[in-house]
Amino acid sequence: MEIGALPLYNMDLEADVPAPWRGFRDRIRRAEAVLFLTPEYNRSVPGVLKNALDVGSRPPQKSVWTAKPAGVISVTTGLLGAFGANHHLRQSLVTLDMPAMPHPEIYIARAAELFDGDRLIVDDTRALLRDFLEAFERWIGRFANVSAQAR
Repeated sequence: MEIGALPLYNMDLEADVPAPWRGFRDRIRRAEAVLFLTPEYNRSVPGVLKNALDVGSRPPQKSVWTAKPAGVISVTTGLLGAFGANHHLRQSLVTLDMPAMPHPEIYIARAAELFDGDRLIVDDTRALLRDFLEAFERWIGRFANVSAQAR
């Protein structure tokens, strides 16, 4: 889901909620789970992702994130696999009441070397992602009733 066009969160706008916020909130509300894929900027998540978390979490009694199972994949062109972004995002997910899949964790380093354009070219990375997604599918299943009740 594209999040770059969401207006910055400002509590004053809750009186007349911007259309992009409404559309985003409705789409997340209908989701069974959320898989976050994030690059790392300065050992954290990009500002646009933090803004999306804020937009979806307000007003607090109507947060669209509550009880939605979550998965996190972080990626970087560097060597550390975006460990900082991954764990910083997980801290926010605790506050948002989103059960984040603890294992397997996935940190993708040297991303520029793994793709030819949009095509993944490294079989080991493809297998890693497949295993992660299979585990995430099982994780979602564990919370199906809880997530449905929160919607």
